[in-house]
Amino acid sequence: MKKYRFLPLLLCTVIMLSLFSASAAPGQKDLDLFCTHAVLLDANHGEVLYDMKAYEKAYPASITKIMTALLVLEAIEYGQLSLGTPIAAGETRMQGVTQSYVNANLKLGEVLTVEELLYLTLIPSYADACNVLAVAVDGTIEDFVDHMNRKAAELGCQNTHFTNPVGIHNENHYSTAYDLALILKAALEYDTYLEISKVPKYTLHATDMSGPREMYNTNALVSTWRYSGYIYDKCIAGKTGNTDEAGRCLAAAAEDGDEILISVLLGSGPMEVPGDTELRQGQFRESKRLLEYGFNNFQRVTITKDSEPVTTVKVTMSRQADEVNLKPQGSITRTLPKSMDPDDIEARITRFADEVEAPVEAGQVMGTMTLYYGDEVYGTLDLVAVTSVERSELLYKKQQFIEFFQNEGVRIILAVVLFLAAIIILKLPLFRRKRRPKAGAAARRGNYKGTRM
Repeated sequence: MKKYRFLPLLLCTVIMLSLFSASAAPGQKDLDLFCTHAVLLDANHGEVLYDMKAYEKAYPASITKIMTALLVLEAIEYGQLSLGTPIAAGETRMQGVTQSYVNANLKLGEVLTVEELLYLTLIPSYADACNVLAVAVDGTIEDFVDHMNRKAAELGCQNTHFTNPVGIHNENHYSTAYDLALILKAALEYDTYLEISKVPKYTLHATDMSGPREMYNTNALVSTWRYSGYIYDKCIAGKTGNTDEAGRCLAAAAEDGDEILISVLLGSGPMEVPGDTELRQGQFRESKRLLEYGFNNFQRVTITKDSEPVTTVKVTMSRQADEVNLKPQGSITRTLPKSMDPDDIEARITRFADEVEAPVEAGQVMGTMTLYYGDEVYGTLDLVAVTSVERSELLYKKQQFIEFFQNEGVRIILAVVLFLAAIIILKLPLFRRKRRPKAGAAARRGNYKGTRM
């Protein structure tokens, strides 16, 4: 949706006086972007390279339509619809849409294919085409909106809530630059979205209710229809948005070799550029600057390799070795600023134990290594034993013998046995004396020679 009203001068003044500093991505420069919220995302790896209030609520305006198109493309993928499915415009085609929002003026009952409606939604940003597609997918616009919010949660959007499929302003219709980047990233997985999104011009054939209609892409990175001087040959997709409350917004994706970057700028507008006699459109100029910044200043770097031991653990019960080396298992690769010194990355090592008993098997997990840059965690790897360490059976049996007699229960039983043995030893002489016959009595019995009666 595009409101053909010049943004109030007050909005421009506020934006120019309140340029926000960026703060999240490691090593990022302050680009002084002319907008209120921005993010640069490495689409291949999901890493944020630049962040200006990227996780704070903002109004998305017609960037909303990326989600609408995404749900239609999913319905096609699941066999519910096809690009050629004919759809008749219904009573709700203008639901919530005022005349200030651009639309295709679809007539009640006018039939277009799903593909044609997608072109109308993504290229000139027609509101009525959006509503027709929403009903085609979920039966009612209300159910489609519920679907949008479920999908946003599924994609990991933490601060997004939709109230309509068009992007009509509502205080409860909000998102963040980061969440919108996630939604665009999901849409990029569909070839149809890529094909439609970068088309500069589209002609809709005549229907039985309307003649042929020509329309132009509102994204000046791929089209010169309304603004010139912003064409960016690396741009592969994008969606504009514009309301008084949201400012001028753009979500865009660009490709350079194997790299795909996504930029989202919210709350921009007309801006003065030193040495330029005309006002520049901030949403296009700054998006191009941000994308070029990403391509020129970042590279994929393997931070750690699994061939390098980083710590040791003491080993007992072995005559083969008294310690074993630990190394990280695998490696961590990140998109980092080219100017960043890898030595600034801190490795924090955690060993499960400072000492272990043999045997130890090569590859046995014995700790973790976490890599930090400032407060950001770059990843965690298991620390594994580099070599095996065999157990000494002699030392092991000796230790078992010692531990057996150090056992509290065994010691108590042994003490009782020793106590009883001592008693027996002490009592035995006394017992023997009691059993021995007296000498006088034996003599008397032995010398009696009388006759018993």
